[in-house]
Amino acid sequence: MKIVFFDAHAFEQESFESANAALGSDKHELVMIKANLNTTTADLARGADVVSIFVNDNASSEVLEKLSTLGVQRLALRSAGFNHVDMKRAQELGFRVANVPAYSPYAVAEHAVALMLALNRKIVRASNRIHDLNFSLDGLVGFDMNGKTVGVVGTGKIGAIVTKILHGFGCKLLYYDVFPNTALETSYGAQFTDLDVLCRESDIITLHTPLTPQTKHIISAERIAQMKRGVMLINTSRGGLINTADAIEALKAGQIGYLGIDVYEQEQGIFFNDFSDTVLQDDMIARLMTFPNVLITSHQAFLTNTALHNIAETTLANISAWAAGRNSPNEISA
Repeated sequence: MKIVFFDAHAFEQESFESANAALGSDKHELVMIKANLNTTTADLARGADVVSIFVNDNASSEVLEKLSTLGVQRLALRSAGFNHVDMKRAQELGFRVANVPAYSPYAVAEHAVALMLALNRKIVRASNRIHDLNFSLDGLVGFDMNGKTVGVVGTGKIGAIVTKILHGFGCKLLYYDVFPNTALETSYGAQFTDLDVLCRESDIITLHTPLTPQTKHIISAERIAQMKRGVMLINTSRGGLINTADAIEALKAGQIGYLGIDVYEQEQGIFFNDFSDTVLQDDMIARLMTFPNVLITSHQAFLTNTALHNIAETTLANISAWAAGRNSPNEISA
């Protein structure tokens, strides 16, 4: 099959070429395109049997209709989340859609904890000082993670691993999920509670829930006001979980004491791109970057060799199933 990859990056190309070569005579034709999928670029999929998209591609109703007119009716996601796909319209148009439900939950969980530690111990500030030959410790005081209360919002594969790691630190663990994970209570002493209680009692809150209409801006001014003053907030899930404007106001007021994000609600067109020789046009993320207690990474939590290998293998396995006339084991529907 001819696969057109939108938003293709150098860091993933080797993994896909290796996984494709391993298929031998059943290997596919890979066409890598740097541009994001949108209404303007959809025509680049002409002649494709499958279109593969990443997290910041646009698979809206209008884009799907354009792909359908080109004869494309298979969509292979290189991600677990599919909030960027209009699944209802995809189903109406007869699209087959498959995702990568689990590439490496350890990668994302470990990155979330890395953000906590880096913010707490002010690692970035300390490193910058050392490079300026400033060996002073003033302003670098952190806190012991041991004994702190951490609220984990969402306890699927990633949230469960975060809980396991933080249990090792000696944290008191609260969790909230629409489907309570009682195994976490047995193994790690985590306590299930509602979101309001979690916000009131947690020193650190980490988000690991999908973005849905119900979870959009789950963290907004009203909920931030319930949190402890100086709370640490971590988001490695989806940017839209946090109302960024409200978070900025809370940072200015000192209500949020630390913010670590690997995702941003307006990240499309910013993350994965190099603007070092231009002027950044997004005022909101530019404002976030001025706070010394904010740490931003560019949607890299997944970025390990293990995860890239698993994404490539699973994506091509989904497509190979279609090529053989079978259903993919990872097909999703509205």
